[in-house]
Amino acid sequence: MRRYAVVFLAVMSLNAAVYQTLSLEEEAVIVHKGTERPFSGKFNHFKGKGIFTCKRCGAHLYRSEDKFDSHCGWPSFDDEIEGAIKRVKDADGFRTEIVCATCGAHLGHVFKGERLTTKNVRHCVNSIAMDFIPSKSKP
Repeated sequence: MRRYAVVFLAVMSLNAAVYQTLSLEEEAVIVHKGTERPFSGKFNHFKGKGIFTCKRCGAHLYRSEDKFDSHCGWPSFDDEIEGAIKRVKDADGFRTEIVCATCGAHLGHVFKGERLTTKNVRHCVNSIAMDFIPSKSKP
């Protein structure tokens, strides 16, 4: 039994070094696939220029120029950085979940056919699942 405990602790230690420490609220959404309250996230009306990253591992997910106001209560994007997002059939059997392709963090859901943009796709993302790196302004 002891040998298994040592291996388990080593794996936990490795994960701790790779992933950011999450608050309980962040963990509820990112790890346990929860949803933040609509219109409560810090990026819902955010207009900054730069890159949105995964809160858990730091992978680049979305560019600010792909963000649009869908009035749904969560940040919406009509495109992702190539290879950054993985689509998974949601447990409800109807929706498509989106997760970080690098670490598997739950981000939200993707919807097609709503005609909100010319790309006709909406990534509905929990603000709490992302961080933001502002663009460096040119002098």
